[in-house]
Formats: sequence, structure tokens, C-alpha cells
Amino acid sequence: MTRLAKQPGLMAGIIICVIGAICFSTKAIFVKLAYRDTGVEAVTLLALRMIFSLPFFLVSAIVASSKSGNVKFTFSQWLYIAFIGCVGYYASSLLDFIGLQYVSASIERLILFIYPTLVLLISALIFKEKIKTYQWLAVAITYVGLLLAFFGELSFHKTYDKDFYFGSLMIFLCAITFATYIVGSGRIIPMVGAAKFNSYAMSFACIAVVIHFYMTSNASLVELESSVYGYSLVMAVMSTVIPSYLFAEGIKRIGSDNAAIAASVGPISTIIQAAVFLGEPVFALQIAGTLLVLAGVMLIGKRKQ
Repeated sequence: MTRLAKQPGLMAGIIICVIGAICFSTKAIFVKLAYRDTGVEAVTLLALRMIFSLPFFLVSAIVASSKSGNVKFTFSQWLYIAFIGCVGYYASSLLDFIGLQYVSASIERLILFIYPTLVLLISALIFKEKIKTYQWLAVAITYVGLLLAFFGELSFHKTYDKDFYFGSLMIFLCAITFATYIVGSGRIIPMVGAAKFNSYAMSFACIAVVIHFYMTSNASLVELESSVYGYSLVMAVMSTVIPSYLFAEGIKRIGSDNAAIAASVGPISTIIQAAVFLGEPVFALQIAGTLLVLAGVMLIGKRKQ
């Protein structure tokens, strides 16, 4: 196949990932709006998000499994998909929602966006993939940018509240779990298909979140403000269902490394939306740190011609 023949498929994959990243970046905005306007708890909001998302994933799973070329999962694949789904969208979502109670949407997205460096490190640790010199440089640039934005936000707000550090830690742990999901999904998607994998992985995650809610919370899901249901439903469709399929399809088309590069629009999208909808300030160190993080992620995705 010629390079020209490959180009349309590459561009389509990039566009898919960019749209998915923008949709996914709205999640932090909706969460912060829900916290601000309703005072809903993190676990309750997450449970509603997953309850509204689950029917979409179950229908998609049934459709994917009913196709003529469908290959049934082995028992080990069922376990693997359940584990990866729960790590990537149950554990990471829970950590993210908890963290967003204490940090801004902008800093959340910036911390979360370091996951490509974590993908690199996890792949090296578990699968013994060699990290090249320029990739180590990319990791260093990324974390310098993150620290610049992090301490810039502290200086701007003139606060050293321990809750801010706790929230940041939760988001960082979220990035680790999401990176684990990316590494794991990148190895099984070629075997089972993007849509089928995503449908079942997300279904397991949704069920895990609902079980967690009923085991840990005494709150009712049927006596909440109407705006809580509105935010949860929009978040489920726009920030969960749509981007999860777009991102899975993007990984299938252009690979996880290139998908991470295309998704670099995410932090910029969140900063703009946070300024517009939440009134969060935009300051110089935040922009400088964001640019360094993006530069590091772009360098990690560098490929030899």
C-alpha cells in the first residue's frame, strides 16, 4: 500500500481522536458544574453517569456479539477485559471524581494528560520495552511543565490547602490507572475489535461503579435535584459513551502512541471551557506549563521515518 493510500486512513484516525478528546474534556466541566450547582457527592454523581451510560454499552455489546464474523471471548479474555475495564473506567473515574472536588478543571486535565509518559514507563516496566534517549527527555519536559503549572496555580491562588494536594494526588492516581487501561487495551483490541472490547469493558466498569455505590453510600438515586440528572445524562452521552468509542476506534486506526498525540488538544480544550463556563482564570505559568506538557507528549510519540 502506498503512502498516499495510507494517508486518508491516518487523517480519519487523527480526526476521530481529536473529536473524542474534545468530548472527553467536557467531563471535568460537567462535574465541576454539578458540584457547584447541586452539591451532589462524587460517588453519587459517578453512579448516575454510569447508570445512564450502561444501556448504550449493553446494546452495543449485543450488536457486536451478534455479527456474523463474531469470535467468542475465551475465559481468560473475559477476565482480562473485566479487569482492564474496571481499572480504566471504574477506578480511574472514581479517583477523578474525588479529585475534582478539590482541584480546578484545568489542573485536573493537565495532570491526567501526563498518562502517555506513564504508558511509556508501564510498557518498559512490564513488557521490557526499551525507552530511547529522546523519550526520557520527553518525560522530563512533561513533568517540568506539570510542576510549572502546578506551582503556578498555587502561587496564583496564594493557597497551600492540603485538600488541593490530596485532590492532585487522586488525579495522578487516576492517570496511572488510565495509562494501565491504555496499555492493556492496546494489546487486546487487535484481537477482539475496538467496538466489542469497548462495549464489554465499559459495561463491566459501569456495573462495578453501581456495586460500589450501593456498598458504600446510603444516598438515594431517585430523590435528587433535576439538574443532577441533567448533568449526569449529558456527561454520560457526550463525555463517556461518544469519546470512549471514538478513542477505541482511533487506537485501532492509528495506534495508541499516535492516538495520544492527537488527543493533545484535550488540555487546551479544557482550559478554554473552564474559563468560559466556570470562570477559572488563565495565567501565564499555566499556559507555559501546558505547552511544555504538550511538547513532551508530542516528543514521546515521535516515530522514525
